[in-house]
Amino acid sequence: MRTPRAARHSGAGDAENFSGTFAALGRIAYEGARVSASAVDINSGRTLLAIDDRIVLPTASIGKILLLIEVSARLTSRDFSGYGILDKTARDAVGDSGIWQHLQAPSLPVADLAALVGGTSDNLATNVLLRQVGLAAVRARTESLGLARTALLDLVRDSRGPDDAPQLSVGSTAELSWLFAALARNEIVDPLTSQRVMGWLSLNSDLSMVASAFGLDPLSHRGTDHGTLLVNKTGTDVGVRAEAGALRGTSRAVSYAVSVQFNDDGLPARLRVLEAMRTVGLDLLEYVH
Repeated sequence: MRTPRAARHSGAGDAENFSGTFAALGRIAYEGARVSASAVDINSGRTLLAIDDRIVLPTASIGKILLLIEVSARLTSRDFSGYGILDKTARDAVGDSGIWQHLQAPSLPVADLAALVGGTSDNLATNVLLRQVGLAAVRARTESLGLARTALLDLVRDSRGPDDAPQLSVGSTAELSWLFAALARNEIVDPLTSQRVMGWLSLNSDLSMVASAFGLDPLSHRGTDHGTLLVNKTGTDVGVRAEAGALRGTSRAVSYAVSVQFNDDGLPARLRVLEAMRTVGLDLLEYVH
């Protein structure tokens, strides 16, 4: 993971061609955005794409994957039960993404909360799970995985003060693409832990970025659709768009991560970023098929 790697940009006739990705990300970088991208063949481990993949950028909700790994590992080791009931409290309250804040249920099982995080990036469920397992445990688990540039820094807050972490999470795309490849190969902690995390993430309903190119149903894509299978996690904040995932097609499988930090001063700027990320998705789709 720490060996220097050059970006690949193969021409016609080679196994991969990410010319569209380089052009699209280059355009928004020229406009002032900070971009980072990585793609790895899951089966061979070969680096397919590396664009500033070792720089650390804000990744918003993508860091919640690290929480899900810790929760899954504890379920595997029977430190607590997936049926254990957790209550939401006033100090857990937070807005934005998620549906639990709109439900009447005051309590839910641990496994259901993890499913909410995987499916809707539920902020309230995230905070309740973090209160249960502790941010220090998530950090320790992250370090044990060998991740040096990726971290969940804080709980979810409606606003961040001077004493709070400036971002919910940060990460490098090299580490995030490695993480998804390892999850897909059942190598994170143990097979059961990896499979459980991938199951939660397979519920993700946000296909607005890279995954917008895959033609999948945002609300139902846990199975293969036209030979395409996706598991992903996104992160969204003001001036931040990030996505990491694993994509399997009819001939190959790839893990990927893309992060963009930009001046979100208007809808046109945001749409240019989303269109660039969609272009990455088109190149990935072509590779796996």
